[in-house]
Amino acid sequence: MPADFSNTSDIQDSLLEKLQRRIGYEFKDKALLLSALTHASGAEHRLASNERMEFLGDAILGAVICEILFRQFPDELEGELTRLKSIVVSRQTCAKLSEALGMQEFLILGKGMTTHPSIPPSLLADVFESLVAAIYLDGGNQAAQRFISESMGPEIELAAEGEIGNNYKSLLQQLAQREHGTTPTYQLLDEKGPDHSKCFKVAAQIGAHRYQPAWGRNKKEAEQRAARNALSQLDGQTPPYPSE
Repeated sequence: MPADFSNTSDIQDSLLEKLQRRIGYEFKDKALLLSALTHASGAEHRLASNERMEFLGDAILGAVICEILFRQFPDELEGELTRLKSIVVSRQTCAKLSEALGMQEFLILGKGMTTHPSIPPSLLADVFESLVAAIYLDGGNQAAQRFISESMGPEIELAAEGEIGNNYKSLLQQLAQREHGTTPTYQLLDEKGPDHSKCFKVAAQIGAHRYQPAWGRNKKEAEQRAARNALSQLDGQTPPYPSE
């Protein structure tokens, strides 16, 4: 159920406080948070809705995620960074995170919208972007970066491991079964680094043929990269991940 914001004290003393605890950020200017939660259907006029904040939040989100990816994946080329960004900042991901935060409980909607049994994913994505903008306007770049990093860190890991977007291990398995009637195996060839920060070198193998290995920060990532190297070699292309 969307929030009932008919009573100002209720807004500040209950629902908004609950939301701030949930997102881990306390607003100095509660009006910014209210604006971020206000859908056009529940606003007195369009300029009072969260549409402008959505515009700003989209830009901030993209910039912060680009910097995180740039720093977190120094060995990735532009194309792979672009692919990861498109997954992480997608409307689907924003809606998923918004739903996980329970944002539908706090939305300010018009009466026509409140009769719907569920909140549309597009609206949930919009309010997540608006929330990013509100945090940025209230607390500055550092506060927005912290919120984005904490919210989207797991999504970045999932995208990098291939659990969303392109799953290279799955693609290689389909190809190997179709073309060779067998399933790929993955060989751990080496590991280095201290126990709390190991890197792993893994190679994909189909039958007797072993493809160029790849390093990863964990075994899952190394296997995904090894699978991508194998797919590239099978396609006559240069493997994207170095073996040394």
